[in-house]
Amino acid sequence: MKRRSWLRALVSLAFVATGLGSRVARAAGGSGPPAATRRRVRPSDPAWPSAADWESLKERVGGNLVRVQPVLAPCAADRASQPCKEVLANLRNPFFLGDQPAGTQLTGWLDAWSPAPSVYAVAATTAADVAAAVDFARQKRLRLVVKGGGHSYQGTSNAADSLLVWTRKMNSVTLLDDFVPQGCERIARPCPAVRIGAGAMWADAYDAVTTRAGRYVQGGGCTSVGVAGLVQSGGFGSCSKGFGTAAASLLEAEIVTADGAIRTVNAARDPELFWALKGGGGGSWGVVTQLTLRTHALPVHFGSVGGSIQAKSDAAFRELIDRFLAFYRERLLNPHWGESVKIRPENVLEVSMVSQGLDEREMDAAWQPFLDWARASGDLRTVDVSVGSGSSRQWWDVEARRKRGSDALFSDPRPGAPVHHAWWRGDGEQVSAYIHAYDSLWLQAGLLEGAARGRLAEALLAASRHFAVELHFNKGLAGASPESLGATRDTATNPAVLEAFALAIIATGGAPPLAGPAFDGARAQRNRESVGRSAAALRALDPDAGSYVSESDYFNPRWREAFWGGNYRRLRAAKEAYDPDGLFFVHHGVGSEDWSTDGFDRIA
Repeated sequence: MKRRSWLRALVSLAFVATGLGSRVARAAGGSGPPAATRRRVRPSDPAWPSAADWESLKERVGGNLVRVQPVLAPCAADRASQPCKEVLANLRNPFFLGDQPAGTQLTGWLDAWSPAPSVYAVAATTAADVAAAVDFARQKRLRLVVKGGGHSYQGTSNAADSLLVWTRKMNSVTLLDDFVPQGCERIARPCPAVRIGAGAMWADAYDAVTTRAGRYVQGGGCTSVGVAGLVQSGGFGSCSKGFGTAAASLLEAEIVTADGAIRTVNAARDPELFWALKGGGGGSWGVVTQLTLRTHALPVHFGSVGGSIQAKSDAAFRELIDRFLAFYRERLLNPHWGESVKIRPENVLEVSMVSQGLDEREMDAAWQPFLDWARASGDLRTVDVSVGSGSSRQWWDVEARRKRGSDALFSDPRPGAPVHHAWWRGDGEQVSAYIHAYDSLWLQAGLLEGAARGRLAEALLAASRHFAVELHFNKGLAGASPESLGATRDTATNPAVLEAFALAIIATGGAPPLAGPAFDGARAQRNRESVGRSAAALRALDPDAGSYVSESDYFNPRWREAFWGGNYRRLRAAKEAYDPDGLFFVHHGVGSEDWSTDGFDRIA
């Protein structure tokens, strides 16, 4: 979609959102919560907090209570104004969107959710601010929303008629040489760690830990993703097979629970809540205010392999897929390799992989047998794959990359923005995108063996006839180091991830609705149907396959089993213990089955 059309489409949303906001009425009054909340209040309800109530909350949080406006509100008032121009210039800037209380990285999901600003936001700077907001929401029976980075595909960090706890300003990053969690002196040895505020993004963490200190912390591939949200959802990065999930590195967390208490949790203090935070889903347990993560020795080299191979026919493409799967099983199913390949309808295998701990000679040696076969094959139209390796310490170093002439990272262009606030070229297409359909499933490593590999190759070919399939190898931990498997086993993530060699993702999107001619509803519906058929071809191999909570189908009817498997019962018990009234609600989060889809009415 052309940029100008995209901007026109988004501007139209400002008028709709602002119009809706102007119709929201507030009635004075308020009341304490009943023994068990049956219904949360909205601005049109008599029990909605009074102006005096809101002013009292503002005083408690040091003035950090703001009335939330849609991101595009300046354009609704005056399209020619300078504030509107600044907004439009930054709609594809993920750091700008994260800096707005109403900002979301996506513009919604077809028939699922649309951006909906909270009424007020507490722009928290301390855990005490967060506790005040939680107490207020509980006492006034408000719908509460928590946001750090705003990257939720499921739309869980925004909700209409709600109070937002916004942790963006809590973004400190502190290195610790010999950290021992509180109360764990007898069961844990001191280790290098990093303490990160809930509002920090992975760009902040990588800059401090890797670029400046020469260590490694396991985080997300997308630099503008919030640290706290990723850890709570499990969290995969390019090097997950080498270092486990982000949740597996969690040593301690500070969290404000539904009773307003500020708790420091770890393996010795509130261990069940601590375990739930390690992959039990963001937004369900409380408001995390800071996390302490283990850091690791930094590999000398990070590298990448990129390019594409196109087959001349469907039969040749089937052979290419099978050959690649065999090659992956033999040479790449180990702690050194991550990221993905895409199997495209044009009979193209698109490679976008990352390595850790290998120099260029070692990378070439790993890939040479497969590339030699491909180049010698008469059934392939093009073979264009390149291999490169460099200093791992400069992987996220924007200035060092610029000196080498690399344009892989785009910097936040706003005056005064930190230099390290930059995003990967490949992640740009996600910013302000609108999802038509999205599905994912873990593929077990047994599918790479013997006759099963042939069935997998056939299923991937069949799936690609409907829509492109991405295999994210770093989002399955088969082949990972024993240490990574052990640490990840002690998290709440579905144990199926330990035996999966990859997460298959089939997804697409386009212009948002309400965009006039720019939004093609019929095409969006066709895309959804195609994604469904593509996913069905793979799911036929394993009808009970699990799925990653942060990258999954919004409409998954088996979400409890898919996201957490046998861990769900234990998670539900932790939810009952720490949030029995369901103050913290997110779509398809633990305990969400007790509430209406918008989180306002208790149904169980």
